[in-house]
Amino acid sequence: MNDHFVVRIPRKVAGAILVATTVLCVAIPLQVRGDNPGGGHEKAGGREGVLTSQSLADIPGKQLTAILVSYAPGRKSPPHHHAGSVFAFVVSGSIRSENSATGPAKVYQAGESFFEPVGSTHLVSENASATEPAQLLAVFVADANAKLTTMDK
Repeated sequence: MNDHFVVRIPRKVAGAILVATTVLCVAIPLQVRGDNPGGGHEKAGGREGVLTSQSLADIPGKQLTAILVSYAPGRKSPPHHHAGSVFAFVVSGSIRSENSATGPAKVYQAGESFFEPVGSTHLVSENASATEPAQLLAVFVADANAKLTTMDK
């Protein structure tokens, strides 16, 4: 039995995510140190701050948005879904995540990443530690001006 899960990502979307992630390697240290006076806003599971949001010229009607999500120790988000595809990178700490399309819950450590395909539900999204904070970079590729996250009832 093959234990691998393969997600096929269109080449243009993968390229856009790669470029955004590379550019954000400069922006994330500034956010982590608190150098962004624009701050962020509270969400159900933690604090979020938009790092960048840009239209994708080679994918008409699509927008790339990068958000830094900070989870206090023990904090979690309720089940939710996103308007587009999401590439997630754990910046610090550890994040427990479960997605309807990618299998059971798994703990991701700083430096690890995961993908949430369009149309899937994010069932578990939480700081895996009760004592240490965690941060996650979420890079969305979605329709321009779409509501990126919708909480499920």
